Amino acid sequence: MMRGITDDILVFLLAGGQGQRLHPLTRDRAKPAVPFAANYRIIDFTLTNCIHSGLKRIYVFTQYRSLSLERHVKRGYSFLPRDLNEFIDSVPPQFRTASSWYTGTADAVYQNIYLLQTDRPSRTLILSGDHVYRYDYREMLRSHLDAQAKMTIGVIEVPIAEASRMGVLEVDRDFRVVGFEEKPANPKPIPGREDVALASMGIYLFETDTLVRQVSLDAKTESSHDFGKDIVPRMVESGEAVYAYPFQDESSGEPGYWRDVGTIDAYFAAHQDVMGEHPKFDLRDPQWPLFTWQPHLAASEIRTADGKTPEVLDSLLATGCEIAGGRVINSVLGPGTRVGPGALVEDTIVLGRVEIGAGAHLRRAVVDLDNVIPAGKTIGVDSDADAREFIRSDGGIVVVAEKTTME
Repeated sequence: MMRGITDDILVFLLAGGQGQRLHPLTRDRAKPAVPFAANYRIIDFTLTNCIHSGLKRIYVFTQYRSLSLERHVKRGYSFLPRDLNEFIDSVPPQFRTASSWYTGTADAVYQNIYLLQTDRPSRTLILSGDHVYRYDYREMLRSHLDAQAKMTIGVIEVPIAEASRMGVLEVDRDFRVVGFEEKPANPKPIPGREDVALASMGIYLFETDTLVRQVSLDAKTESSHDFGKDIVPRMVESGEAVYAYPFQDESSGEPGYWRDVGTIDAYFAAHQDVMGEHPKFDLRDPQWPLFTWQPHLAASEIRTADGKTPEVLDSLLATGCEIAGGRVINSVLGPGTRVGPGALVEDTIVLGRVEIGAGAHLRRAVVDLDNVIPAGKTIGVDSDADAREFIRSDGGIVVVAEKTTME
């Protein structure tokens, strides 16, 4: 029934964000390139969704410190056969229609409008590369076609207390959008459910002629050139056929798992969601394997060292890790991490290539690449000591930047 439904769709994946709220993890890389859950990068979730949805003509718009992102995409997704017109291409700013960098999400599309003129897709799907979720876009496409929509927005139910951080929609009984506010101070709830609002997921499916007209019009106006702040409100106010499509778990009918990991605290919390006996978001779904690129390292090793017995509980380990007499509890260890005798790593995310010395203690921390934690060092244990050396999030998570020199 769904065969061929994606044949005439082009994907624009917006991946140029600076991610200031994820600093220092984004000091030297774009937000979509930040490692996640030991084996992956954040962008892998959106790219995987596209491939499983049959969407294999994808342009990734890059901008901010994009080298590691472009390398990852090239290494991990080169299996798509270009001879069959399947590809994932990185597109940095090229100054075709302006002499500036991308100034907003709509401007990024406008500056690359020639791609639409060259490929001539009937529909264009606009996605973000910095969310963690599993989604079959074909269901959204079918709803879009049935409604004869000019634009369809992927939406999710969120607690009203969290909605002020997002774009909030009002819909009628047919899910046609009748109101939209970007990050409202007083979000409007779903009728009859005062504690829940409908929030945009940053997923926009357009009829291509509508998209071209809207971004061209926006380019001539004084605006922030953003889909949420400018394009969507303008279309709703002018009476265009804009519809919402709710994101739900197919088996339960409940809202599906979707997380914006744009802050350190949200990034940390999302990692907690993928661990444990019954994770909120199970990465091991055999029907939806995640695509990525991983370094070619030996299998991880857990062994006794210096008379210390190792222990690993409720944790994720990438390849190339070595737990030599250390303890790892409710943590994530990226590729090439070494934990020395007597060291304790608890409630911590290590991105990889980190050596944790004997007797060190890490707690509620995020440790970026290429760090050496000295023997006996404590991180996340003494808040005063942490404040002198590291960055702490609003939620108290200690962040160790890449290649930090420690006392």
